[in-house]
Order: sequence, then C-alpha cells, then structure tokens
Amino acid sequence: QHEYTKMLLASAPSGTPAPVPANDEILLDAKNIEVNFTKAKNWFGKPTQFVRAVKPTSFSIRPRETIGIVGESGSGKTTLGLAILRLLSAKGQVNFMGRDLQSLTRAKLNKQRSDLQIVFQDPFGSLSPRMSVADIIGEGLRIHEPQLNENEIDARVVDVLNDVKLDPATRHRYPHEFSGGQRQRISIARAMILRPKLVVLDEPTSALDVTVQSSIVDLLRDLQMKYNLSYIFISHDLRVVRAMAHRIVVMKDGDVVEHGDAAAIFDNPQKDYTKALMKAALS
Repeated sequence: QHEYTKMLLASAPSGTPAPVPANDEILLDAKNIEVNFTKAKNWFGKPTQFVRAVKPTSFSIRPRETIGIVGESGSGKTTLGLAILRLLSAKGQVNFMGRDLQSLTRAKLNKQRSDLQIVFQDPFGSLSPRMSVADIIGEGLRIHEPQLNENEIDARVVDVLNDVKLDPATRHRYPHEFSGGQRQRISIARAMILRPKLVVLDEPTSALDVTVQSSIVDLLRDLQMKYNLSYIFISHDLRVVRAMAHRIVVMKDGDVVEHGDAAAIFDNPQKDYTKALMKAALS
C-alpha cells in the first residue's frame, strides 16, 4: 500500500535495446571457443585429467549489439567472457576487427586492449581503496595513451564522469565514500574512458538493489547508442538481460543449450532447460 513499496515493485529493469541493422558488419566472430581446466597431473607434472569448463562455442556480434550470456551458477558464462578477452587460455578463434586475438603476441594484444574492456560484478572489490576516483578512471589512459599530459587526462576523466552521471567534483574522493550504484558507475567510467568497441559486462547489476539496477541498465543503453558500443552481457538475472540483449546464448554445464534472438527465446523457448530458467526467473 505504501508509495515506497509501489516504487520498489515498479523498479525492475524494463524496455528493450534499440534495434541493430541486420546487414551491419561483424565486429567480433568467436569460433569454437573451448576452455579446459587441469584437474589432475602425473608425477612429471603433465596434465592427465581436464574439466571442460566451456565446450566448443561460436557466436558473433555486430556494432551496437548486445549478446546476453545466461545460465545458472557454474554454467561457464564468465569463463567464456574471459576467454573472449584472452584473459584465460582457450582453444578456438576470436576474430575481432579483422584480427585473430588468439594468434596475437602479448605486445600486439596489449595494444588492442583499449578496444576491449570489462566491467566486473563487484563494485566494492574491483576498485582500489588506495586510489582516488580520478586515478582509477585515468589509469587506462596513462597506459594506452601516454602522450596525454595530466591536464588532458583530467579533462577526459571529467567528461566520462558526466557521461555516467556522476558529479566530476567528486573525482578526488575515494571509493569508500560512494554508494554501490555510484561505484559501479565509476567502474563503467573506467572502461568507457578508453572509448572501447566491445565491453564485457560480467553480472554488472547483481550486487545492486532493484532501483539502482534499472538506472544502470538505462545508462548502459544510452552509452551504447552514444558510442556505438557492443556488449557481451553476462548474467543470471533474466529480467535485466531481457532489457539489454538483442540475442541470447543459454549455457548449461559449459555447453550452449540454446542461441537466438532474445525476443524469440523469451517468448517461445525451445529447450526444456531454457523453459525452466524462464519459469524460475520470470514467474
């Protein structure tokens, strides 16, 4: 009955992302990505048993498109996202902007890093408590654009804080002085300041309350349109995924169970596992 309670119940993320032209070029094309973790070694240290964390998986993504990767805990969602960024060793090919990331040397891969960014799940643990917000956000510029002076870096920090709707005057404060939602905006600003082409969002709203989730989803959609961003959106929260994703990859035990247009999968899932996920999350 209370107005605040009504507001909470109405605060779930809603809407859908802006459509992407079907004839757009491919930004990233992942082919047969497979991740195995060593389970046991012999006396000589040679691996003898493996856990298949991600079975051969393929998908592509276009500019301004969001691919949602969903599934229960342990399904391989985050492992797949890290493998795409080559933050984990994997088999297969990841063609990004015409280059195979898997074949790049470390030096060449580091030069490509500014186009590939990640926002982590935990807005508390992913920010150094010893660094100011300005230093956290500007750190990537100091690495990838060393020709910039401190005034130029500060100007870019101010611009990106305005983009994520945080007061630039707070940039000299430290992470503990901000709320969870504000910290996640700082994490998003840290990724966006490099003007990436692709951002992996690993459960970016799961640590936030429902009212903050909705505002973060709106922010991510706005930034996507403003900067032609592509997202890989990893989440178990199907309400958030529905508001963000153009297409969906459903994973279970490291395997892709279903893959297709988001609206079609939400309205008419074909696999029993997907149906069970939808029923559990949306009923």
